[in-house]
Amino acid sequence: MSDSEEHHFESKADAGASKTYPQQAGTIRKNGYIVIKNRPCKVVEVSTSKTGKHGHAKCHFVGIDIFNGKKLEDIVPSSHNCDAPHVNRTDYQLIDISEDGFVSLLTENGNTKDDLRLPTDDSLLSQIKDGFADGKDLVVTVMSAMGEEQICALKDIGPKN
Repeated sequence: MSDSEEHHFESKADAGASKTYPQQAGTIRKNGYIVIKNRPCKVVEVSTSKTGKHGHAKCHFVGIDIFNGKKLEDIVPSSHNCDAPHVNRTDYQLIDISEDGFVSLLTENGNTKDDLRLPTDDSLLSQIKDGFADGKDLVVTVMSAMGEEQICALKDIGPKN
């Protein structure tokens, strides 16, 4: 190959950051996070069984999916690793609500984020719509894990000036 040839690579890879990290099952506690059936869950109940004839204590996890609220269960040997999701919470200021159910949010660096839907939780949905209709300055908390994002909380920072 001569030096004058150019090589073009089509990159379909991301930065390589993993959506989950390994954590030993015996170290996961209540209110922690775990991946059950490829869904990020908040652990609501952990019980550990005694070691059996073959020497593994087992952890029984009951978790609630952090995005759709479904209850999921899993049993893992306590010495084995299981996946725990990277869960991030970010606050954004609410700018606008579109007719098709998407919100327009202001990020910390001054850009807008327009790819999030309104939450499916009825009480949170009505709080956001009522507060926005009243002209209040609202800050929404967005939880993100495993490539999904959803509005999970709302703060009122006072009326618009």
